Amino acid sequence: MSHSLSKFVFILTALFFGLFFVWPIAETLRGAFVGSDGRFTFAYINEVFRNPLYLEGLWNSLQMGLWSTLLAACIAIPLACISDRFLFPGKSLLSALVLVPMILPPFVGAIGIKQILGQQGALNALLETTGLMNPTHPVDWLGEGRLWGIILLNALHLYPVLYLNVVAALANVDPAMEEAAVNLGCTGLRKFRRITLPLIMPGIFAGGIIVFIWSFTELGVPLMFDFTRVTSVQIFQGIKDIGGNPFPFALVVVLLASTLLLYAMSQFFFGRNSHSMMAKATSQGGPHATSWFIGLLCTSVFLLVTLIAILPHIGVVMVAFSTDWYHSILPNGWTLAHFESALGHNLTLPSIQNSLKYASLATLLDLILGVAIAYVVTRTQLPGRQILDAMAMLPLAVPGLVLAFGYLAMTQEGQFFAALNPTIDPLVILVIAYSVRRLPYVVRSAAAGFQQTSVTLEEAAHNLGCPPFKTLRKITLPLIAANLLAGGLLAFSFAMLEVSDSLILAQKQQDFPITKAIYELYQLLGEGRYVASALGVWAMIFLAITLTGASLILGKKLGSLFRT
Repeated sequence: MSHSLSKFVFILTALFFGLFFVWPIAETLRGAFVGSDGRFTFAYINEVFRNPLYLEGLWNSLQMGLWSTLLAACIAIPLACISDRFLFPGKSLLSALVLVPMILPPFVGAIGIKQILGQQGALNALLETTGLMNPTHPVDWLGEGRLWGIILLNALHLYPVLYLNVVAALANVDPAMEEAAVNLGCTGLRKFRRITLPLIMPGIFAGGIIVFIWSFTELGVPLMFDFTRVTSVQIFQGIKDIGGNPFPFALVVVLLASTLLLYAMSQFFFGRNSHSMMAKATSQGGPHATSWFIGLLCTSVFLLVTLIAILPHIGVVMVAFSTDWYHSILPNGWTLAHFESALGHNLTLPSIQNSLKYASLATLLDLILGVAIAYVVTRTQLPGRQILDAMAMLPLAVPGLVLAFGYLAMTQEGQFFAALNPTIDPLVILVIAYSVRRLPYVVRSAAAGFQQTSVTLEEAAHNLGCPPFKTLRKITLPLIAANLLAGGLLAFSFAMLEVSDSLILAQKQQDFPITKAIYELYQLLGEGRYVASALGVWAMIFLAITLTGASLILGKKLGSLFRT
């Protein structure tokens, strides 16, 4: 790729991010800081911190983020250490099953977890049957206000992100450093705390900040739990009056500022603690064989965590197949009728078609931009190319809810992008929203492919007179096709099941994607939750196939796709 073409890619990408990343955030800032008289004001922001309802929402959001991240870390770090250090029966299969919790959007899993842990759910029915609980005083396992149910679902859904990052970090630890500590008498937990933990802290931080941002701004799960005292839902409810109410803008700005502040603080305290190691391990490490008892214990831990993590999935599947399930251990009957209803419902088939259309176009755009960005970053010496790489990864650090609200604000009547207003036709703005959010996956996958492919092959083609673009098309792209396939699969599957953008930007029934259709179906009386669960099972199967494919292609490098 010529220098002038590389500069063109840089300018084009910067323009794209300027219009569809910076602009929506700027429109939100304008709505929060510009009063009705056109003057700069802090009045709306101040009101957020004076209003007890908004403060409670922020506090609950912060709890969602912090506790979800801590719980996910308590699950992921021990699992990663076991996987890195020991050989045990079924390790390959169990390590693959770690990804299972990611195959269901957590807001769909809320249907299953409420069915199992609700006051009239399966667990209480079991305890009453065995005489371990008084039927007149059922336990509310999800907690007052459902906050702990939301935290549990977030942690069970997102701990694989942390696991993947920690496993990758542990693989890069030089065993000689730990062996030196053992020789000096530092063993067990003390060795882990003083030596191993500081070495893997960048990996924990990389995965932990993603878990925190996603949990802190989660919208779908609180909506399904009917938990309105959280900032994300307060913003969602304020969208109905976006033209005349400045407080949703102020809430979004406070949410964004809180995210950036907490990110900066965590970066200052944890992200900088990187420790130098030799370029290559100075002694042989890796997992080692254990006694049958330790091996069985490791297997049992993985199985137990996986079983707990897939409880929401089990619940959704059983609801989808049940005729009725209320205050009983198992459904009272089984049927396929809900799957037939889902296929015949006027919401479901159009929503599947819409999601396929939106996600396919977004993935195509991501592949074009992702390959161009990755090539400039890894194959050229263009000044500022690292800025290009940072821009491509920024969407991972900015909550999807913030961007979705920004897109809605920038397409209102009278705005420059009014022609893209989702109330008219959400196709273009949804494709852009999906592509911006998922571009980091394609960039990271393509960059990994370029780094693994020797540049001498391209140089040989150039020496034989092959133009740069033809070399890219004929030589390089076929060699990195597997990486592009993995990144494209992830971008496509997560776009298919995107929550924030879909709930906010798709406002007409004929334009609903799958996730908005599931939400609307769940609101219906009668068989609504059964049909919504059936559609959720389809989504689960689809995402399971794509994640398995991406994992087989990328292996441990899959974790690098979930880093800021």
